[in-house]
Amino acid sequence: MRFTVTDADTALAVGSGSLPVLGTPRLLAWCEAATCAAIENALGPGETSVGTRVDLEHLAATAVGANVEVTAREVYADGRLRRFAVSARNVGADGRPGKLVASGEITRVVVDAERFLARLG
Repeated sequence: MRFTVTDADTALAVGSGSLPVLGTPRLLAWCEAATCAAIENALGPGETSVGTRVDLEHLAATAVGANVEVTAREVYADGRLRRFAVSARNVGADGRPGKLVASGEITRVVVDAERFLARLG
């Protein structure tokens, strides 16, 4: 997935710092979106996935206006549990992924959406 960093994505805007660079919470949200896209075709009717664990290292700053490519690759599956290796890279002027911005692992669990929500009430 590719994203363009806007003012709304900065650490200053999301409350995670005082600088106008890509904020870690927004970067994490993009990584989670990539895991959701990666698991989507494996879900049955009425199923969704929920994030249960995150290990993300934010390695480099990214300026407003820059493009970021986020990838998620399933590295482990056991029943309903799925683990994904995630990475984010700045996209160069030539459109190719360049400098590594973040890397880590996100765990998701497949659940029945209705049953999951019913337990909240």
